[in-house]
Amino acid sequence: MKRFFTTLIVLMAISVMVFAGEGKSLHQLQQEFVDLRFGMFVHFGLPTFQEADWTDPDLDASVFNPTRLDTRQWVETARSAGCKFICVSVKHHAGFCMWDTATTDYSVMNTPLGRDVLKELTDALRDAGMQVMFHFSILDTHHRIRATQPFTPEKTEFIKSQLRELLTGYGPVNTIMFDGWDAPWGRISYSDVSFPEIYSYVKSLQPECLVMDLNGAKYPKEALFYSEISCYEQGAGQKISAEDNRLPAMSCYPLQRTWFWKESFPADELKDVDKIVADNIIPYNNAYCTYILNAAPNREGLIDPNAVEAMRRIGRIWKNTGHIVDIPDAPEPIIDINIAIGRSCDSSWSDDADIMDFANDDNFRTCWVSSPKVANPWWKVELDRKTAVGMIVVTEGEGSKMSGYTVEVLNDGVWRSVVSYVVSPPELGRVHICRFEPVGADAVRLRFSAVDNILSVAEIGVY
Repeated sequence: MKRFFTTLIVLMAISVMVFAGEGKSLHQLQQEFVDLRFGMFVHFGLPTFQEADWTDPDLDASVFNPTRLDTRQWVETARSAGCKFICVSVKHHAGFCMWDTATTDYSVMNTPLGRDVLKELTDALRDAGMQVMFHFSILDTHHRIRATQPFTPEKTEFIKSQLRELLTGYGPVNTIMFDGWDAPWGRISYSDVSFPEIYSYVKSLQPECLVMDLNGAKYPKEALFYSEISCYEQGAGQKISAEDNRLPAMSCYPLQRTWFWKESFPADELKDVDKIVADNIIPYNNAYCTYILNAAPNREGLIDPNAVEAMRRIGRIWKNTGHIVDIPDAPEPIIDINIAIGRSCDSSWSDDADIMDFANDDNFRTCWVSSPKVANPWWKVELDRKTAVGMIVVTEGEGSKMSGYTVEVLNDGVWRSVVSYVVSPPELGRVHICRFEPVGADAVRLRFSAVDNILSVAEIGVY
C-alpha cells in the first residue's frame, strides 16, 4: 500500500505542474513525438567489435577502439534523410555505457578512445537543431541485472544513478526507450525492477521526457501499458497495424541486417528504402506512428558509404513536413504493477481447459472462458490484507461480448460493491479500464454481464 500511495503522490505532483502551466500535457508531448515522424537509431558499442549483437558480458572494454569517430557524420546522415532526432543506445543489454559514468568502469572512458561519445553526439545534435532520444536496457548482463540473479534494492539504485547522470548531464531528452524489461529476452518483471519507481524517478528529473518500453509484442493495442508511446520492434515481428492503430506509437527497424555493425555490412544489400518509405514511413505516420530506422556506425566510428547513400535516398524521395495528423485522446497509461498476477483466484463455472487462472497469468493470449450456461459469471482474486486498490483493467478475449462489470471488495469478511463499469456503444476496443478512489481490500471480485452469456477474458489487472 505504501508503494501505491508513494507513486500516486509523485504522479499527482507531476499533474499539478502540468495543470499549473509549468509543463506540457501528456497529450501534447505525445502529439509532438508523433509530429517528429522520422528519426535515426544508432547502435554503437562493444557489439560493434564482435560478430554478435549479444556480446560476452565480460568482454574486455579495450576492444572498443574507433579510430575515426565522428558523431557529426552520424548527425549529417540523419539530417539528409529528413530525420528530426537520433535515438542512441546509451546502454545495450551487455551493460557497456556510452557516456562518462561514475557508476561503473565498464564504459567508453576506460577504452583506448577515452571520450564521452554521448556528449559528442548530443552536442552535435543540438548544434543541428535536432532532438535527443535515449535507448536504455534494464537487462544488464555485465552487472548481473538479469533473471538468473537476485534482484536487490542496490541494483535498482544502480539503474537510477545511471538515469540521473543521463537525464541531468546531457540536456533535454525527448524520450527514453527502455528495453529488456518485461520481455521474453530479458525476463525481468516490472516487480523485479519496479516500473512505478523508475517511471516516477525519470519524471522527477525531466517531467517532459516521454517514457517508453519496447513491449508492443505483449500488450493489447487498445491501451498504453507501461509506456507513454506504444512501441514496436518491427524486426522482432512486432508490426503495427496502419489500419486500426489509435495510440501514439513508435516502430523501429534496422536498415542493415542487424542492429550493430558487422564485417559484411559494407558490401551487404540493405533494406529497400523505397519500400520502407512507401510501406512503412508514410502509412505509419498517417496512423500516429513515428518511424525510427537504425544505421549502425562501423568500427572506425563512421556510418558506411552504402548506408549513408541509402539515408540520403530517403531524403530525396520523401520530405518530412512535420505535423500531418491529430492523435486521438488516449487512455491514461497504466504504470503501476498488476498485483493480481499469479495470485490465488476462483470463478464461476468454466470448462477445465479455460479455467480462471488464465485471467491472471500475465499472458494476453490465454483466456478464462465462462460457461455460456452461467447467466451472471464472477471472478475473484485473493490479495494481502488491506491492499490498496484503485483501478481494474479487463482485457477481453476474441469473440467476447462483455457489456460491463461490477467491482466488489472484501474487507474483514464483508463484501461491498465499489463501482460499476458499463461498456458504452462507441467503445470498440477489448481493454476496459475502470479507475476509482483507492480502497483497501483483502480480495477483489468482479461480477460480469455479457450479451448471450458470451464472456472470454484474457487478463484481469488489479492495481
